[in-house]
Amino acid sequence: MIIYERIKKFEEMSMGMFVHFGLYSIMGRGEWVYNWLSDEERADYLKNFPAKFDPDPDWAEKLVATAKAAGCKYITLTTRHHDGFSLYDTCGLNDFDALHAAAGRDLVREFVDACRAEGIVPFFYHTLLDWYIPEYKTDFPKYLKYLRDSVEILCTRYGEIGGLWFDGMWNKPDADWEEDALYGMIRRHQPEAMIINNTGMTFRGQKGNPEIDSLTFERGNPEPYEFAEDEKYLSREMCQVFADHWGYAENDFDFKSLPQIIKDVCTCRRYGANYLLNVGPMASGKLRKLDEAMLLTLGEWMADASEAVYGTKPSKLKIENKENDFIVEGEGASYLFCYGLPIKGSADVTLFQQNPDFWDIFESDGRKIESVTWLDAPQKSLTFKEENGKTTIYTTPYGYGTHCVVRIAKIKWR
Repeated sequence: MIIYERIKKFEEMSMGMFVHFGLYSIMGRGEWVYNWLSDEERADYLKNFPAKFDPDPDWAEKLVATAKAAGCKYITLTTRHHDGFSLYDTCGLNDFDALHAAAGRDLVREFVDACRAEGIVPFFYHTLLDWYIPEYKTDFPKYLKYLRDSVEILCTRYGEIGGLWFDGMWNKPDADWEEDALYGMIRRHQPEAMIINNTGMTFRGQKGNPEIDSLTFERGNPEPYEFAEDEKYLSREMCQVFADHWGYAENDFDFKSLPQIIKDVCTCRRYGANYLLNVGPMASGKLRKLDEAMLLTLGEWMADASEAVYGTKPSKLKIENKENDFIVEGEGASYLFCYGLPIKGSADVTLFQQNPDFWDIFESDGRKIESVTWLDAPQKSLTFKEENGKTTIYTTPYGYGTHCVVRIAKIKWR
């Protein structure tokens, strides 16, 4: 089986930020708003909204700094979404871009420069379907040439990028998208770029063209996958959104909890998948205060958990007595992810004191344990027992004043 170096590097990054940002951010009604507008509203959108779109000069720097603080190693930016508006200079293909908007500048360039300044890898999202270009409906081969010319700009004007993330092929599932021509062009210009084509929520985890480097799991947990019969190893990536819209939606209050986001990160580690967490900046490029607070607090959790998250792989060691607990393998150590631990304290103050099951059991694989410690409290060693081919690790409740949602123990081997 072939395992490409670009896929290895992608998996080592483990967590990224997804950014849905564009002309639709002005309306604050999500990234699909154009699709639901009346004809009169669409005409206004196309004619007048570019003159309103002028993100803050430092939008990219602040966005990238927040992503880095959250623990993200790469960022995937919507360079063009389904409304057809481009954040980059389309070099004469049309004038529906940031250069011809109030911004008057290449926002993708600002994004890439900000990423490189912080050591973050830039990825480019690019729509495949297009509501703006008439040829998408009337002359599909001509549209595909326009699409390839657009993507070629992204492949040739911004230096080495982490990858291209496509979306929308599900809109015409029976059409000939001329994928070989698109991906072949990318390989000529960006041979080490990841090529990802989102299969949407209907076809999560489905394989596609041989040039695709990763399976996608939009808003759904990745699943165990056996690659034994495949010629090429594929990475996997789950993308998730804080609320119910990918683009900024000012009246969307259906936010997921931080514990749920933390559990998503852990689930992705369990199955060796990357986690791509979305934000939808406002038209200024700023994040909602809640988005920013969630990301920064996630970063605090990541500060303790990072060595168990970045670059770890699923383990063959399986926990026998806990459905949710699991182990992953890292460089020179294994990591035990523990769910549902209570807080130690008075029953009049803390919850879940009734659960006495504070241990994890797994079948030994011949290795012998040297020590087990919590990542959030490395000075505290955990007790363990190895006998009759079984290993038991005695976990402990949180001390009062602490709760990590998922607590991670580091297992060092002799």
